[in-house]
Amino acid sequence: MAKSHDIIVIGAGPGGYVAALRAAQLGLDVGCVEKESELGGTCVRVGCIPSKALLEASELFHQANHELASFGVNVSGVSLDLAKMQKKKDAVVKANTGGVAFLFKKRKIARYAGHARFLAPGRIEVGGEALEAKHVIIATGSRVAPLAGVELDGERVVTSTEALAFAEVPKHLVVIGAGAIGLEMASVWSRLGAKVTVVEYLDRILPGMDGELADEARKVLAKQGLEFRLGARVTGARRAGDGAVVEIDGAEPIRCDRVLLAVGRVPNTEGLGLDALGLETDRRGRIPVDEAYRTASPSVYAIGDVIAGPMLAHKASEEGVACVERIVTGYGHVNYDAIPAVVYTHPEVAAVGKTEEELTASGVPYRKGSFPFSANGRARALGQTDGRVKMLAHAETDRVLGAHILGPRAGDLIAELVAAIEFGASSEDIARTCHAHPTLAEAVHEAALAVDERALHI
Repeated sequence: MAKSHDIIVIGAGPGGYVAALRAAQLGLDVGCVEKESELGGTCVRVGCIPSKALLEASELFHQANHELASFGVNVSGVSLDLAKMQKKKDAVVKANTGGVAFLFKKRKIARYAGHARFLAPGRIEVGGEALEAKHVIIATGSRVAPLAGVELDGERVVTSTEALAFAEVPKHLVVIGAGAIGLEMASVWSRLGAKVTVVEYLDRILPGMDGELADEARKVLAKQGLEFRLGARVTGARRAGDGAVVEIDGAEPIRCDRVLLAVGRVPNTEGLGLDALGLETDRRGRIPVDEAYRTASPSVYAIGDVIAGPMLAHKASEEGVACVERIVTGYGHVNYDAIPAVVYTHPEVAAVGKTEEELTASGVPYRKGSFPFSANGRARALGQTDGRVKMLAHAETDRVLGAHILGPRAGDLIAELVAAIEFGASSEDIARTCHAHPTLAEAVHEAALAVDERALHI
């Protein structure tokens, strides 16, 4: 007889495990299927968490070598122990995967190891074992998108998974793709001593983010040593002896030590037995859902990277909570205009809401306020004055429509602006809110004042 649960979640990444936790919190009998030995999904195991650990460590190494002296802190004999740095990263990952496992035990969530396949609506198979549930949530995440001509071998031509675990610093790393993942990994290895060339098909970096700030970010990163080849179409990449070669349309091949493919991700929807449910994916491999995350099959739902929208861990988590709350209470909601995005380079890039390009294209009238960190006292004290805060508000209602930050701790500063959009705040609301001095957040305050052309410190 098949084991039965109120709800089964397929996938234990940020969408799946949060959905499972919320379901248990609401009193449901929950099962969760995960094919990997550790919980947490790509984000926790080989994505967000390990990359941030390496970004932090590499930034400290860079500061010790190049910045501390300007603060009167003289150091000598600074050296890199990459094995120890990797060990520290692994410990951070283990603490997070272990934390998810602890929460599963605490909430009495049943774990099933293996690959799930649908036999029928409400019935799945995992490792030869049949499971049944009143509701099933598909939260299987995504994997690295392939690129024609790029021959991944896991050693010389790699994905971000392998790039997080290099045992030595490459002499020359070529990164294919100038999105968040590509630029973060480029930053890590550049700080640790590699020559890094970033090759991007588009004529800009950070596709989808504010164009003005993306261009400013490119200039800052170029000063740090990253080489950019924009408007370049990669036609092939392969191992060549003890190194690799990258072929570019209309240009000389680039010979290097290693190649990182980082051109995006694709949904993990293959092998789930969706045909047993009568479900078809769209041209991008995503599962169509309605506003309650229901698929066309009764009692089967989907969230996170397998459905439309940005492939972000926190977006998946929000959808997991909303989906479960819809099932239990009949109400659950995600405001997609208030989903932030952060790129953890140095300085960081953070955004929420609409870009200028989007507002212009849709014909929405807006006003813009901008304030540079070079005029912020705390940023000067930190020695981190690159970048700015940019705020976009409706020209008639003054409601904040979008906010974009390039600068120190932008990923933390954006939270105030996410809350502002969530609550329908105006730029005047933010301008009338007292911000502590001296803080980086004062730049947000000044940008709000600048929407009405009354910034005080520029």
